[in-house]
Amino acid sequence: MKRIGIIGGSGLEEPDIFRKESEKIVKTPYGQPSSSLIYGQIEGTEVVLLSRHGKRHTIPPTQINNRANIYAMYEAGCTHLLTTTACGSLREEIHRGDIVIPDQIIDFTKHRVSTFFERFNPGELKHTPMADPFHKDMREVLINTARHLSLSFQPRGTIVTIEGPRFSTRAESRMFRQWGADVINMTIAPEVVLANEIGLPYASIAMSTDYDSWRDDEEPVRWEEVLKVFQENVHNVILLIQKAISEI
Repeated sequence: MKRIGIIGGSGLEEPDIFRKESEKIVKTPYGQPSSSLIYGQIEGTEVVLLSRHGKRHTIPPTQINNRANIYAMYEAGCTHLLTTTACGSLREEIHRGDIVIPDQIIDFTKHRVSTFFERFNPGELKHTPMADPFHKDMREVLINTARHLSLSFQPRGTIVTIEGPRFSTRAESRMFRQWGADVINMTIAPEVVLANEIGLPYASIAMSTDYDSWRDDEEPVRWEEVLKVFQENVHNVILLIQKAISEI
């Protein structure tokens, strides 16, 4: 049975995207997840929603219990994970309000637990392949759906995850551009890594809200701007989720 887990990021802590059927507070071997799990349906497909930062956005990026979140979705019977995130654009062609369907990630975090395997059993080494961390088929569904809806979007992109909660210096922002990153955020790593380790196909919808700190012709990013742009364009993210769910 197909059941899609949705992890909502900034601006989507408690989205009104489906009729709630039930809600459960769960515990995991890795502690408490960021929020309760909300069960419902979209287009006849069972979904489970978790708020990455908590329902009132009280959990900073580094303090998110990613292992508990991913394990809770796994235990809830999710067969796929679809996530959302606000991000900063590192490219002129990625504008405010544009959607990016990332295909690669650079993990620039420093203080997060990024594996379920804290020790290996003798003869059982766990080195998870991560060449293509985002699930190809899920990405294709999102790309085709975004194209059908005539959304302004980029069908691929490298997303770099920084520790946060501070934003980048200008030097850091320009360095990430030189590394080949297209957008920047604070949450997709190690979330996508853990999903791959536990065997959950994972894809993300990233919305560009700002130009980080690399441009000299405008003010550097501020949180108020991120939230404003996301709220002005969040209807496109919700529409994409609603229309893509049944095809995943």
